[in-house]
Amino acid sequence: MNRTFIKDLAEHVGESVLIKGWVSVRRDQGKMVFFDFRDMTGEVQGLVTPKSAAMEVAKQTDRESAVAVTATVQARPEKNAQADKMNGGIELLIEAIEIVSPSGVLPFEISEDTSGINEEVRLAYRYLDLRSERMQRNIRLRSQLVQKCREYLFAQHFTEIETPLLTESTPEGSRDFVVPSRLHPGKFYALPQSPQQYKQLLMVGGFERYFQIARAVRDEDLRADRGFEHTQVDIEMSFVTQEDIMHTVEEMVTTAVEAMGFTIKEKPFPRFTYAEAMEKFGADKFDLRTPEDKEKGILAYAWVHRFPFFEKTSDGAWTFTHNPFSMPIPEHIEQLLAKKDVGEILTTQYDLVCNGYEAGGGSIRAHKPEILKAVYEIMGYSEEGTQERIGHMLTAFGFGAPPHGGIALGVERLVMNLTGESHLREVQAFPMTRGGQTSVMKAPKPLTHEQLDELGIQIKPPKKHE
Repeated sequence: MNRTFIKDLAEHVGESVLIKGWVSVRRDQGKMVFFDFRDMTGEVQGLVTPKSAAMEVAKQTDRESAVAVTATVQARPEKNAQADKMNGGIELLIEAIEIVSPSGVLPFEISEDTSGINEEVRLAYRYLDLRSERMQRNIRLRSQLVQKCREYLFAQHFTEIETPLLTESTPEGSRDFVVPSRLHPGKFYALPQSPQQYKQLLMVGGFERYFQIARAVRDEDLRADRGFEHTQVDIEMSFVTQEDIMHTVEEMVTTAVEAMGFTIKEKPFPRFTYAEAMEKFGADKFDLRTPEDKEKGILAYAWVHRFPFFEKTSDGAWTFTHNPFSMPIPEHIEQLLAKKDVGEILTTQYDLVCNGYEAGGGSIRAHKPEILKAVYEIMGYSEEGTQERIGHMLTAFGFGAPPHGGIALGVERLVMNLTGESHLREVQAFPMTRGGQTSVMKAPKPLTHEQLDELGIQIKPPKKHE
Protein backbone atom coordinates (compact mmCIF):
# COMPACT_ATOMS: atom_id res chain seq x y z
CA MET A 1 0.00 0.00 0.00
CA ASN A 2 1.30 3.46 -0.89
CA ARG A 3 1.65 6.12 1.77
CA THR A 4 -1.10 8.75 2.11
CA PHE A 5 -0.22 12.17 3.52
CA ILE A 6 -2.36 13.32 6.41
CA LYS A 7 -3.60 16.43 4.58
CA ASP A 8 -5.12 14.18 1.90
CA LEU A 9 -7.01 11.81 4.22
CA ALA A 10 -10.36 13.55 3.73
CA GLU A 11 -10.31 12.29 0.13
CA HIS A 12 -10.24 8.66 1.37
CA VAL A 13 -13.21 8.36 3.74
CA GLY A 14 -14.24 4.72 3.98
CA GLU A 15 -10.91 3.48 2.59
CA SER A 16 -7.96 1.74 4.20
CA VAL A 17 -4.81 3.89 4.12
CA LEU A 18 -1.19 3.85 5.23
CA ILE A 19 0.20 6.93 6.96
CA LYS A 20 3.71 7.48 8.26
CA GLY A 21 4.87 10.02 10.81
CA TRP A 22 5.25 10.61 14.54
CA VAL A 23 3.12 10.12 17.63
CA SER A 24 2.31 13.53 19.10
CA VAL A 25 -0.06 12.30 21.80
CA ARG A 26 -1.07 8.89 23.21
CA ARG A 27 -4.06 8.63 25.54
CA ASP A 28 -4.51 5.15 27.00
CA GLN A 29 -8.05 4.84 28.36
CA GLY A 30 -7.81 1.17 29.14
CA LYS A 31 -10.23 -0.37 26.68
CA MET A 32 -9.37 2.11 23.95
CA VAL A 33 -6.16 3.96 23.04
CA PHE A 34 -6.28 7.33 21.27
CA PHE A 35 -3.43 8.84 19.29
CA ASP A 36 -2.62 12.12 17.59
CA PHE A 37 -0.34 11.49 14.61
CA ARG A 38 1.49 14.08 12.54
CA ASP A 39 3.56 14.21 9.37
CA MET A 40 4.92 17.16 7.43
CA THR A 41 1.44 17.98 6.10
CA GLY A 42 -0.73 17.96 9.21
CA GLU A 43 -2.19 16.09 12.17
CA VAL A 44 -4.96 13.56 12.64
CA GLN A 45 -6.54 11.63 15.49
CA GLY A 46 -6.66 7.85 15.48
CA LEU A 47 -8.14 5.28 17.85
CA VAL A 48 -7.55 1.62 18.64
CA THR A 49 -10.70 -0.26 19.69
CA PRO A 50 -10.72 -3.25 22.09
CA LYS A 51 -10.98 -5.85 19.34
CA SER A 52 -8.23 -4.35 17.17
CA ALA A 53 -5.13 -6.44 16.50
CA ALA A 54 -3.15 -3.24 17.04
CA MET A 55 -3.99 -3.00 20.77
CA GLU A 56 -0.85 -4.68 22.11
CA VAL A 57 1.48 -2.53 20.03
CA ALA A 58 -0.58 0.59 20.80
CA LYS A 59 0.05 0.22 24.52
CA GLN A 60 3.82 -0.01 23.86
CA THR A 61 4.02 2.98 21.50
CA ASP A 62 5.64 6.00 23.11
CA ARG A 63 5.23 9.64 22.15
CA GLU A 64 7.54 10.91 19.40
CA SER A 65 8.16 7.41 18.06
CA ALA A 66 8.21 7.18 14.26
CA VAL A 67 5.37 4.90 13.14
CA ALA A 68 3.62 3.46 10.12
CA VAL A 69 -0.12 3.12 10.67
CA THR A 70 -2.66 1.19 8.64
CA ALA A 71 -6.19 2.42 9.28
CA THR A 72 -9.64 3.08 7.87
CA VAL A 73 -10.57 6.73 7.40
CA GLN A 74 -13.96 7.46 8.95
CA ALA A 75 -16.10 10.51 9.58
CA ARG A 76 -16.11 11.81 13.14
CA PRO A 77 -19.29 12.62 15.04
CA GLU A 78 -20.35 16.16 14.15
CA LYS A 79 -19.84 17.57 17.66
CA ASN A 80 -16.28 16.21 17.75
CA ALA A 81 -15.52 17.29 14.19
CA GLN A 82 -16.34 20.91 14.98
CA ALA A 83 -13.89 20.91 17.89
CA ASP A 84 -11.19 19.08 15.95
CA LYS A 85 -8.43 21.55 15.10
CA MET A 86 -6.33 18.92 13.36
CA ASN A 87 -8.09 17.40 10.40
CA GLY A 88 -11.63 18.52 9.93
CA GLY A 89 -14.30 15.87 10.33
CA ILE A 90 -12.27 12.66 10.03
CA GLU A 91 -10.39 10.21 12.22
CA LEU A 92 -8.56 6.92 11.78
CA LEU A 93 -9.82 3.56 12.94
CA ILE A 94 -6.46 1.89 13.45
CA GLU A 95 -5.91 -1.63 12.13
CA ALA A 96 -2.16 -1.99 12.64
CA ILE A 97 0.78 0.04 14.03
CA GLU A 98 4.40 -0.56 13.10
CA ILE A 99 6.92 1.13 15.37
CA VAL A 100 9.47 2.17 12.74
CA SER A 101 11.75 3.77 15.32
CA PRO A 102 10.94 4.06 19.05
CA SER A 103 11.61 7.27 20.98
CA GLY A 104 13.37 7.55 24.31
CA VAL A 105 12.38 9.93 27.11
CA LEU A 106 12.41 13.50 25.77
CA PRO A 107 14.96 15.90 27.36
CA PHE A 108 12.32 18.66 27.23
CA GLU A 109 8.68 19.06 26.23
CA ILE A 110 8.23 19.81 22.53
CA SER A 111 4.43 19.95 22.44
CA GLU A 112 4.69 23.48 23.87
CA ASP A 113 6.62 26.62 22.93
CA THR A 114 10.29 25.76 23.47
CA SER A 115 11.67 29.33 23.47
CA GLY A 116 11.97 29.31 27.27
CA ILE A 117 14.09 26.16 27.37
CA ASN A 118 17.78 26.57 28.26
CA GLU A 119 19.61 27.51 25.05
CA GLU A 120 22.40 24.95 25.36
CA VAL A 121 19.91 22.13 25.98
CA ARG A 122 17.70 23.23 23.08
CA LEU A 123 20.60 23.36 20.64
CA ALA A 124 22.16 20.12 21.86
CA TYR A 125 18.87 18.42 20.92
CA ARG A 126 18.00 20.79 18.08
CA TYR A 127 16.54 17.99 15.98
CA LEU A 128 13.88 17.55 18.67
CA ASP A 129 13.36 21.29 19.07
CA LEU A 130 12.69 21.45 15.33
CA ARG A 131 9.72 19.10 15.77
CA SER A 132 7.87 21.73 17.83
CA GLU A 133 4.98 23.46 16.12
CA ARG A 134 6.56 26.93 16.27
CA MET A 135 9.89 25.85 14.84
CA GLN A 136 8.21 23.83 12.11
CA ARG A 137 6.17 26.90 11.18
CA ASN A 138 9.20 29.25 11.22
CA ILE A 139 11.46 27.05 9.10
CA ARG A 140 8.73 26.23 6.58
CA LEU A 141 7.81 29.92 6.33
CA ARG A 142 11.46 30.70 5.65
CA SER A 143 11.46 28.20 2.81
CA GLN A 144 8.26 29.67 1.42
CA LEU A 145 9.69 33.21 1.46
CA VAL A 146 12.82 32.14 -0.40
CA GLN A 147 10.68 30.30 -2.96
CA LYS A 148 8.53 33.40 -3.58
CA CYS A 149 11.63 35.59 -4.03
CA ARG A 150 13.11 33.07 -6.45
CA GLU A 151 9.91 32.91 -8.47
CA TYR A 152 9.77 36.69 -8.76
CA LEU A 153 13.42 37.01 -9.80
CA PHE A 154 13.19 34.27 -12.42
CA ALA A 155 10.13 36.01 -13.85
CA GLN A 156 12.24 39.20 -14.14
CA HIS A 157 14.93 37.42 -16.20
CA PHE A 158 17.48 36.97 -13.41
CA THR A 159 20.01 34.13 -13.55
CA GLU A 160 20.83 32.21 -10.37
CA ILE A 161 24.60 31.75 -10.10
CA GLU A 162 26.67 30.28 -7.27
CA THR A 163 29.93 31.94 -6.25
CA PRO A 164 32.89 30.34 -4.43
CA LEU A 165 32.96 29.51 -0.72
CA LEU A 166 36.77 29.44 -0.67
CA THR A 167 38.04 32.86 -1.56
CA GLU A 168 40.61 35.53 -0.66
CA SER A 169 40.84 37.15 2.75
CA THR A 170 39.79 40.80 2.67
CA PRO A 171 40.80 42.89 5.70
CA GLU A 172 37.96 45.35 5.10
CA GLY A 173 34.65 44.76 6.89
CA SER A 174 34.28 42.09 9.59
CA ARG A 175 36.93 39.55 10.50
CA ASP A 176 37.27 36.63 8.12
CA PHE A 177 36.99 32.98 8.98
CA VAL A 178 40.08 31.46 7.37
CA VAL A 179 40.78 27.97 5.99
CA PRO A 180 44.35 26.60 5.82
CA SER A 181 45.54 25.18 2.51
CA ARG A 182 47.13 21.73 2.52
CA LEU A 183 48.47 22.15 -1.03
CA HIS A 184 49.94 25.58 -0.26
CA PRO A 185 51.41 25.33 3.24
CA GLY A 186 51.33 28.57 5.20
CA LYS A 187 48.64 30.07 2.99
CA PHE A 188 44.95 30.45 3.69
CA TYR A 189 41.60 30.80 1.99
CA ALA A 190 38.80 32.82 3.57
CA LEU A 191 35.10 32.07 3.76
CA PRO A 192 33.08 34.82 2.04
CA GLN A 193 31.65 37.64 4.13
CA SER A 194 29.50 38.28 1.06
CA PRO A 195 29.72 37.55 -2.69
CA GLN A 196 30.38 41.27 -3.26
CA GLN A 197 33.33 41.16 -5.62
CA TYR A 198 32.18 38.03 -7.47
CA LYS A 199 28.76 39.44 -8.23
CA GLN A 200 30.32 42.62 -9.59
CA LEU A 201 32.62 40.50 -11.74
CA LEU A 202 29.52 38.68 -13.01
CA MET A 203 28.24 42.06 -14.21
CA VAL A 204 31.52 42.56 -16.09
CA GLY A 205 30.93 39.03 -17.39
CA GLY A 206 27.72 40.18 -19.08
CA PHE A 207 25.05 38.39 -17.05
CA GLU A 208 23.30 41.70 -16.25
CA ARG A 209 20.80 40.25 -13.76
CA TYR A 210 22.21 37.87 -11.14
CA PHE A 211 20.86 36.51 -7.91
CA GLN A 212 21.90 33.89 -5.40
CA ILE A 213 20.58 32.55 -2.10
CA ALA A 214 24.04 33.08 -0.67
CA ARG A 215 25.68 31.97 2.55
CA ALA A 216 27.79 34.63 4.24
CA VAL A 217 30.23 34.01 7.10
CA ARG A 218 31.60 36.74 9.36
CA ASP A 219 33.67 36.48 12.53
CA GLU A 220 31.88 39.20 14.42
CA ASP A 221 30.44 39.66 17.89
CA LEU A 222 27.30 37.59 18.35
CA ARG A 223 23.99 39.08 19.39
CA ALA A 224 20.29 38.31 19.17
CA ASP A 225 19.95 39.35 15.52
CA ARG A 226 23.46 38.54 14.28
CA GLY A 227 25.46 35.32 14.03
CA PHE A 228 28.61 33.93 12.43
CA GLU A 229 26.57 32.59 9.50
CA HIS A 230 23.61 34.01 7.67
CA THR A 231 21.81 33.66 4.36
CA GLN A 232 21.01 36.49 2.00
CA VAL A 233 19.00 37.03 -1.16
CA ASP A 234 21.89 38.49 -3.12
CA ILE A 235 21.04 40.59 -6.18
CA GLU A 236 23.06 42.55 -8.75
CA MET A 237 21.85 44.35 -11.89
CA SER A 238 23.57 46.11 -14.80
CA PHE A 239 22.62 49.32 -16.63
CA VAL A 240 20.41 50.46 -13.77
CA THR A 241 19.92 53.43 -11.51
CA GLN A 242 19.36 53.43 -7.78
CA GLU A 243 15.66 53.95 -8.49
CA ASP A 244 15.56 50.83 -10.70
CA ILE A 245 17.01 48.61 -7.98
CA MET A 246 14.85 49.98 -5.19
CA HIS A 247 11.75 49.50 -7.35
CA THR A 248 12.70 45.89 -8.20
CA VAL A 249 13.41 44.97 -4.58
CA GLU A 250 10.28 46.70 -3.31
CA GLU A 251 8.16 44.84 -5.86
CA MET A 252 9.82 41.50 -5.01
CA VAL A 253 9.32 41.91 -1.27
CA THR A 254 5.74 43.10 -1.69
CA THR A 255 4.88 40.27 -4.09
CA ALA A 256 6.42 37.64 -1.81
CA VAL A 257 5.03 38.66 1.57
CA GLU A 258 1.56 39.55 0.35
CA ALA A 259 1.32 36.20 -1.43
CA MET A 260 2.04 34.63 1.96
CA GLY A 261 -0.87 36.50 3.56
CA PHE A 262 0.96 39.37 5.27
CA THR A 263 -0.08 43.04 5.26
CA ILE A 264 2.27 45.93 4.46
CA LYS A 265 1.61 49.21 6.25
CA GLU A 266 2.48 51.62 3.46
CA LYS A 267 3.13 51.26 -0.27
CA PRO A 268 5.25 52.45 -1.91
CA PHE A 269 7.70 52.14 0.97
CA PRO A 270 8.38 55.54 2.57
CA ARG A 271 11.87 56.95 2.08
CA PHE A 272 14.11 58.85 4.45
CA THR A 273 17.57 60.24 3.93
CA TYR A 274 20.09 59.19 6.55
CA ALA A 275 20.01 62.75 7.95
CA GLU A 276 16.20 62.69 8.16
CA ALA A 277 16.20 59.31 9.88
CA MET A 278 18.73 60.38 12.47
CA GLU A 279 16.85 63.60 13.16
CA LYS A 280 13.42 61.96 13.38
CA PHE A 281 14.21 58.56 14.94
CA GLY A 282 17.73 58.95 16.32
CA ALA A 283 18.83 55.86 14.35
CA ASP A 284 18.94 54.53 10.79
CA LYS A 285 16.87 51.47 11.86
CA PHE A 286 13.42 52.32 13.13
CA ASP A 287 9.91 50.96 13.59
CA LEU A 288 7.03 52.80 11.90
CA ARG A 289 4.30 50.61 13.40
CA THR A 290 1.69 51.69 15.90
CA PRO A 291 0.90 49.40 18.86
CA GLU A 292 -2.21 48.27 16.94
CA ASP A 293 -0.06 47.49 13.87
CA LYS A 294 2.18 45.32 16.01
CA GLU A 295 -0.76 43.36 17.40
CA LYS A 296 -1.95 42.67 13.85
CA GLY A 297 1.49 41.57 12.61
CA ILE A 298 1.70 44.36 10.04
CA LEU A 299 4.98 44.93 8.22
CA ALA A 300 6.29 48.50 8.05
CA TYR A 301 9.02 48.68 5.40
CA ALA A 302 10.97 51.85 4.63
CA TRP A 303 14.06 52.93 2.73
CA VAL A 304 17.01 54.90 4.10
CA HIS A 305 19.42 56.43 1.57
CA ARG A 306 22.06 59.14 1.05
CA PHE A 307 24.40 57.83 3.75
CA PRO A 308 27.77 59.38 4.52
CA PHE A 309 30.40 57.50 2.49
CA PHE A 310 33.17 57.72 5.09
CA GLU A 311 33.60 57.88 8.83
CA LYS A 312 36.58 58.32 11.14
CA THR A 313 38.25 55.35 12.81
CA SER A 314 39.48 55.44 16.41
CA ASP A 315 42.94 56.39 15.19
CA GLY A 316 41.66 59.26 13.05
CA ALA A 317 41.84 57.62 9.62
CA TRP A 318 38.96 57.39 7.17
CA THR A 319 37.04 54.17 6.56
CA PHE A 320 33.84 53.37 4.69
CA THR A 321 30.48 53.30 6.47
CA HIS A 322 28.94 50.51 4.37
CA ASN A 323 30.90 49.32 1.36
CA PRO A 324 34.14 50.51 -0.29
CA PHE A 325 32.81 49.44 -3.71
CA SER A 326 29.95 51.95 -3.61
CA MET A 327 29.57 54.90 -5.95
CA PRO A 328 29.23 58.37 -4.45
CA ILE A 329 26.08 60.24 -5.37
CA PRO A 330 26.57 61.86 -8.81
CA GLU A 331 27.09 65.40 -7.47
CA HIS A 332 29.90 64.17 -5.15
CA ILE A 333 31.97 62.19 -7.67
CA GLU A 334 34.36 65.06 -8.40
CA GLN A 335 34.66 65.76 -4.68
CA LEU A 336 35.68 62.13 -4.08
CA LEU A 337 38.20 62.12 -6.94
CA ALA A 338 39.72 65.33 -5.51
CA LYS A 339 39.62 63.82 -1.99
CA LYS A 340 38.16 67.04 -0.61
CA ASP A 341 35.70 67.48 2.27
CA VAL A 342 35.71 63.70 2.70
CA GLY A 343 33.33 63.71 5.65
CA GLU A 344 30.64 65.39 3.56
CA ILE A 345 30.69 62.90 0.67
CA LEU A 346 27.45 60.96 0.38
CA THR A 347 27.12 57.50 -1.14
CA THR A 348 24.46 55.77 -3.21
CA GLN A 349 23.96 53.28 -0.37
CA TYR A 350 20.37 52.35 0.44
CA ASP A 351 19.09 50.22 3.32
CA LEU A 352 15.73 48.50 3.61
CA VAL A 353 14.43 48.58 7.17
CA CYS A 354 11.38 46.83 8.62
CA ASN A 355 9.86 46.84 12.11
CA GLY A 356 13.05 48.14 13.72
CA TYR A 357 15.53 45.89 11.89
CA GLU A 358 17.80 46.43 8.92
CA ALA A 359 16.44 43.91 6.41
CA GLY A 360 18.93 44.58 3.62
CA GLY A 361 21.45 46.95 2.17
CA GLY A 362 23.00 47.76 -1.17
CA SER A 363 24.32 50.48 -3.44
CA ILE A 364 25.18 51.54 -6.93
CA ARG A 365 28.77 50.33 -7.39
CA ALA A 366 31.87 52.11 -8.57
CA HIS A 367 32.49 50.64 -12.02
CA LYS A 368 35.31 52.98 -13.03
CA PRO A 369 38.85 52.19 -11.80
CA GLU A 370 39.68 55.77 -10.88
CA ILE A 371 36.72 56.03 -8.49
CA LEU A 372 37.51 52.78 -6.68
CA LYS A 373 41.20 53.73 -6.46
CA ALA A 374 40.28 57.10 -4.97
CA VAL A 375 38.21 55.38 -2.25
CA TYR A 376 41.19 53.28 -1.22
CA GLU A 377 43.53 56.28 -1.32
CA ILE A 378 41.19 58.15 1.03
CA MET A 379 41.34 55.16 3.38
CA GLY A 380 45.14 55.43 3.40
CA TYR A 381 46.15 52.61 1.06
CA SER A 382 49.26 53.00 -1.04
CA GLU A 383 49.28 52.18 -4.76
CA GLU A 384 50.90 48.85 -3.91
CA GLY A 385 48.43 48.12 -1.12
CA THR A 386 45.47 48.92 -3.34
CA GLN A 387 46.75 46.62 -6.07
CA GLU A 388 47.28 43.83 -3.56
CA ARG A 389 43.69 44.03 -2.34
CA ILE A 390 41.61 44.97 -5.37
CA GLY A 391 43.97 44.93 -8.35
CA HIS A 392 41.86 42.24 -9.99
CA MET A 393 38.78 44.49 -9.74
CA LEU A 394 40.61 47.47 -11.22
CA THR A 395 41.78 45.28 -14.11
CA ALA A 396 38.25 43.95 -14.70
CA PHE A 397 36.79 47.45 -14.76
CA GLY A 398 39.08 48.25 -17.69
CA PHE A 399 37.15 45.91 -20.00
CA GLY A 400 33.82 47.58 -20.59
CA ALA A 401 32.35 47.24 -17.11
CA PRO A 402 28.67 48.25 -17.18
CA PRO A 403 27.19 50.60 -14.59
CA HIS A 404 25.72 48.30 -11.97
CA GLY A 405 24.36 47.99 -8.47
CA GLY A 406 22.59 45.61 -6.18
CA ILE A 407 21.49 44.64 -2.71
CA ALA A 408 21.69 41.82 -0.17
CA LEU A 409 18.57 41.05 1.84
CA GLY A 410 19.08 39.05 5.03
CA VAL A 411 16.80 36.02 4.93
CA GLU A 412 16.87 35.63 8.71
CA ARG A 413 15.98 39.29 9.26
CA LEU A 414 13.12 39.07 6.74
CA VAL A 415 11.75 35.97 8.45
CA MET A 416 12.12 37.53 11.90
CA ASN A 417 9.89 40.34 10.64
CA LEU A 418 7.30 37.86 9.37
CA THR A 419 7.24 35.70 12.50
CA GLY A 420 7.71 38.40 15.13
CA GLU A 421 10.71 36.51 16.52
CA SER A 422 13.45 38.61 18.14
CA HIS A 423 16.29 36.08 18.01
CA LEU A 424 18.10 34.80 14.94
CA ARG A 425 18.19 31.26 16.33
CA GLU A 426 14.39 31.01 16.11
CA VAL A 427 14.45 31.18 12.30
CA GLN A 428 17.57 29.09 11.58
CA ALA A 429 17.55 25.29 11.54
CA PHE A 430 20.92 24.82 13.26
CA PRO A 431 22.11 28.11 14.80
CA MET A 432 25.08 28.64 17.07
CA THR A 433 24.90 29.36 20.76
CA ARG A 434 25.68 32.80 22.09
CA GLY A 435 29.13 31.43 22.92
CA GLY A 436 29.79 30.44 19.32
CA GLN A 437 29.30 26.67 19.69
CA THR A 438 27.49 24.71 16.98
CA SER A 439 24.13 23.02 17.42
CA VAL A 440 24.26 19.26 18.13
CA MET A 441 27.92 18.90 17.05
CA LYS A 442 30.88 20.03 19.15
CA ALA A 443 32.62 22.73 17.13
CA PRO A 444 34.90 24.51 17.51
CA LYS A 445 37.22 21.81 18.81
CA PRO A 446 40.94 21.00 18.43
CA LEU A 447 42.33 19.24 15.37
CA THR A 448 44.33 16.07 15.82
CA HIS A 449 48.12 16.22 15.77
CA GLU A 450 48.04 14.39 12.44
CA GLN A 451 45.75 17.02 10.91
CA LEU A 452 47.90 19.87 12.21
CA ASP A 453 51.08 18.24 10.90
CA GLU A 454 49.55 17.75 7.45
CA LEU A 455 48.58 21.42 7.34
CA GLY A 456 51.90 22.61 8.74
CA ILE A 457 50.24 24.39 11.66
CA GLN A 458 51.51 24.80 15.19
CA ILE A 459 49.17 25.91 17.97
CA LYS A 460 50.50 28.40 20.50
CA PRO A 461 49.41 27.83 24.10
CA PRO A 462 46.84 30.41 25.24
CA LYS A 463 48.22 33.43 27.05
CA LYS A 464 47.95 33.36 30.81
CA HIS A 465 45.91 36.21 32.27
CA GLU A 466 47.69 37.87 35.14
